[in-house]
Amino acid sequence: MAELTAIGAFLSSMLRVSTPVLLPSMGSLLAERAGVINVGLEGMMLAAAFAGVVTTGFGAPLWVGLIAAVAASSGLALLLAFVHCQLRADLIIAGLAINLLASGLTAALLFELTGDRGSSAGLASLAVPTLELPVLAAVPFVGGFLHTVLGNQNLLTWAALLSPFLVGVLLYRTRFGIRVRATGQNPEAAAVAGVAVRRIRYMALLWSGVFAGLGGAFLGMGYLTIFQRDFVAGRGFVALAAPILGRGRPLPTAAAALLFGAADAFSLQLLSSSVSSQLIHAFPYLVTLTALALFAGWAVWKRAATLRRPS
Repeated sequence: MAELTAIGAFLSSMLRVSTPVLLPSMGSLLAERAGVINVGLEGMMLAAAFAGVVTTGFGAPLWVGLIAAVAASSGLALLLAFVHCQLRADLIIAGLAINLLASGLTAALLFELTGDRGSSAGLASLAVPTLELPVLAAVPFVGGFLHTVLGNQNLLTWAALLSPFLVGVLLYRTRFGIRVRATGQNPEAAAVAGVAVRRIRYMALLWSGVFAGLGGAFLGMGYLTIFQRDFVAGRGFVALAAPILGRGRPLPTAAAALLFGAADAFSLQLLSSSVSSQLIHAFPYLVTLTALALFAGWAVWKRAATLRRPS
């Protein structure tokens, strides 16, 4: 029983730390399927976390803070779409510029508003509530385990768990999803067929900004209740890699995000050990890089095997 409880606690932690990767990874997936890579996810999440924490810290209601978080990230997504689709700027360079802009701007505004250069510790920011499900404990045989894993998760964690299914419906069961996939596969043919390619890419980047905003809001008002300079700490880039590991499909992409969450949760278990703290903090990213390398190697091997196959 004790071992089952420990496993349940680990899975609960995994879901919690996966949330700020799973949500933006769904936005990254939508953008990539439309043929535009949103390298600015890191900056969008940072801007969203800052907007949510500062807005509620100065007395606004929680729902206003969530709207401010999503608006901040969506605004940067629209800026990225404008400079790429309208001004023909390189998408990768523009995305990196968004990250640098968000990092510098949030640090400057934090100092102007609070007088602190590092964190918003002086602000009493609000937290997104958790959803308690005591009914899970009543399930025969596995009720205690289910309640440990799912019985006290943040509302944004539940949104993250539902997001792959919602994105799947959006991509494969709606006209917008068909146009997104057509735009990403062959924009010239899609344009000939009457698809407004530029508008679809605007909307895909906007959706990626919305998901990044929810992920950033969780970091600032769910996982923590504070904003710290550059505390997104590479999660936006992990979310960028998740659709690659998931081969552009929602559920495998979610599995890739959960893999990072499992590695992150495991690293938290090691904090009390004698392992170097630098290695512990690097462990989730090493797992992600290893998974990407293995995936790339498998793809090369599969392609070579196909070429060697006699016709």
